[in-house]
Amino acid sequence: MANAAVISQLRTLEQLTRTEVQIARTRVAQARTDAVRRELQQNGENAERRAERLAAALRDLGEVPDVVSPAVGFAAYLVKSTVEQAQPLDEALLGDLALEHQLLDRARYLVALTAEAGPVSVHGLAEQLVSAHSATVDWLTTVLAEEALGGPAALRPTALQAVAGGVTRAVALPTRITIGGVNRAAHRFVRAGDEVRARLGRIGDKVGRFASDTGEVVGTAVDAGLERAEDVAHADAGAEAGATVHAVRRDAGALRADELPIAGYETKGVQDAVAAIRQLRLPGEIQAVIRYEEQHKARSSVVSAAQTHYASIAKETVGVE
Repeated sequence: MANAAVISQLRTLEQLTRTEVQIARTRVAQARTDAVRRELQQNGENAERRAERLAAALRDLGEVPDVVSPAVGFAAYLVKSTVEQAQPLDEALLGDLALEHQLLDRARYLVALTAEAGPVSVHGLAEQLVSAHSATVDWLTTVLAEEALGGPAALRPTALQAVAGGVTRAVALPTRITIGGVNRAAHRFVRAGDEVRARLGRIGDKVGRFASDTGEVVGTAVDAGLERAEDVAHADAGAEAGATVHAVRRDAGALRADELPIAGYETKGVQDAVAAIRQLRLPGEIQAVIRYEEQHKARSSVVSAAQTHYASIAKETVGVE
């Protein structure tokens, strides 16, 4: 009976791990920095090795090679990846986290199953799985904390996820901002963002009109137009609307250098820029510098250092060591 339970958990873990492998490969393409990309590639390779070790453990117990799990794992990945394209990035990451928690909980159960009667090799493998999935749970929790703090997170949303996220944020706009005020502010975006509206129109007319009316989806609109839109929103709809548009400008990397929280940032070399970024403590300040750097200077070492600093603050927020 115990042996049957062990085999059942090994099979399920192998199937879930095959799904984990495919997801890891997708996330590599969404990495914000080279350091994150390398980490995700390594995670994917480690997941592949875990899947092979699980398959080997089953063979050692006399089970026939499993040709179904790889196909089932890939099918599960296809379903997840298709569904998550209609979700904001945070919802997709919560799905990843749910998968990792299931892998972690099943690995812990396998540790308990094999603690007394073995097999010893499976017990050792289960303990290693617990360690690996605990680390991944912590990493995903940190990325979600980065997203909750306003981003940029270690992962970039896909184009469709960005639109989904923009619509979700638009729904959450404070109700006390009048429709007339928002429409006047959005008019500035419309004039400066024809390219974005056309792109949204190809995705779906309804999404495009909704996003344009609320002024939440900006894309590559002209910096000067965005700055003017902030002024209009502040004048017509109040300070809160102005702050909302300011956040849009920040996320688009459209702030001027003299608006950044680091004096003289435009003239700083890599080492000085990194040192100054590490002195920042407010998530919004770090966000502003990362977005500006990505849009204007594109120094990968600076972006990577800023993202690492941002992640450390996110870890503090959720209590991850």
